[in-house]
Amino acid sequence: MKDETAVGTTRRIYAALKAQILEGTYGAEALLPSTRALAAELGVSRTTVTAAYEQLLSEGFLESRQGARSRVARLADRHGTGSAATSGRQAGHRVQEEGRPPDVRLSRLGAALRDGPVWMPSASSRLIADFRYGDLSATDFPDKAWRQAVNTTLRRRRPRLAYEHPAGSSSLRSALQAYLWRARGLRCEAEQIVVVNGSQQGLDLAARVLVDPGDRVAIEDPGYVMAHRVFAAAGAEVIPVAVDAEGLRTDALERVADARLAYVTPSHQFPLGSVLAARRRQELLAWSRRTGAYVLEDDYDGEYRYDIRPIPPLQTMAPAENVLYLGTISKSLSPMLRLGYLVVPPPLFPAFAAAKQLIDRHSPVLEQEALAAMIASGAYERHIRKSRRNNGRRREALLTALKAEFGDQVTISGADAGLHVVVWFERLEKTEESALVAGARAAGVGLYPVSPLYAAADAGHRPDRAGIVMGYASLEAAEIAKGVAALAEVLRNCTTAPLIA
Repeated sequence: MKDETAVGTTRRIYAALKAQILEGTYGAEALLPSTRALAAELGVSRTTVTAAYEQLLSEGFLESRQGARSRVARLADRHGTGSAATSGRQAGHRVQEEGRPPDVRLSRLGAALRDGPVWMPSASSRLIADFRYGDLSATDFPDKAWRQAVNTTLRRRRPRLAYEHPAGSSSLRSALQAYLWRARGLRCEAEQIVVVNGSQQGLDLAARVLVDPGDRVAIEDPGYVMAHRVFAAAGAEVIPVAVDAEGLRTDALERVADARLAYVTPSHQFPLGSVLAARRRQELLAWSRRTGAYVLEDDYDGEYRYDIRPIPPLQTMAPAENVLYLGTISKSLSPMLRLGYLVVPPPLFPAFAAAKQLIDRHSPVLEQEALAAMIASGAYERHIRKSRRNNGRRREALLTALKAEFGDQVTISGADAGLHVVVWFERLEKTEESALVAGARAAGVGLYPVSPLYAAADAGHRPDRAGIVMGYASLEAAEIAKGVAALAEVLRNCTTAPLIA
């Protein structure tokens, strides 16, 4: 106990002296009290004070000469002029007097990101129902299967702890190769797969490897805002391309014939839910071959199709040599695990693997190996089938509630697949979206407008009606019904011309 007390006292003396040096109480080359004198003044042992001095000496705050008292070292002030510590204090007063903070120097990327939106925590616990898209129900997570997979991985003792291949563990890439063929009809080699920390890192890697500042990138409009931000932050000129009931308007791609890359969600367009028609798929691939542009296919929720089998990826259409396929487990297992994968053309694999190594060496190996074990055992696909049934029931509950409360006064798009729908309110102008969202939030319902997903508010292809993106995968049927009922009550009471009787 005495040793612990002495250590704590040493730390307090060290911290107090360091603060006085930095504040300028002890200026440059000022003599500190001798260890004997300070120990007597503080009522502690000389050994305790000596230990504090030695720590300050090792960090460069003090200078020591044989047989002489310790002096304060000369420190650079906050403006980097090499003045004494007291100058740092005076400079601080000067900045305060001028009334402005010191300049912040950012890279081009930092400047592009500085004013962007920041993450906001979910308000679900304070709401009757939060229809935020992208969230999953915690009750759907396969706790037992995941625990078994993790335990299986931990029992395989490695001879040493070392860095893994930057593209991912060989067991997971082999498991993904087999899974993609079974579930999505996609043929590839394990050496084409790069494991990433969720689809967002996959987008970032594509931007780093394929896009130079000034290059043009075609992107769906409306579309995934975080993809738009990734390419814009990389210095690309992002070109919005309209989407309609058949997906991306491939005829509009002719005006971006010099594009370096096109980002698309062909199996379930985000957010509108349309499927890219076969003819347009062929046109997109022909455009890619003719211009040399790459196509980045984001299959973010391809596992969830409720009427027919999931739509095959672009890579299943030959030839598709310029297509990169981006998948994730964020919608099938959990967004918290941060695991996704890119399937890239063989010539691109070395560059993507090297870029991944440069960013973070590789994704966490324990989670990779556990996912590989789940896939190999069949537990992953059993879980997906169960999740598809659960979310099918939630989807049906939402559609039923919307029909019961609103009837033909709303139009619903994107209901055939995925984990969200877009609800268009026929009697509300798009300018009323904000008021609708605010009124719903006050009534305990979390709603999210579609307008921010359009690149331009005045886009000619943007419907004039108010639109809401409603996710349902994190809710149960009773919550969905209560949330839609509360929303209907808001519209009965808060609009100048009530939407419903």
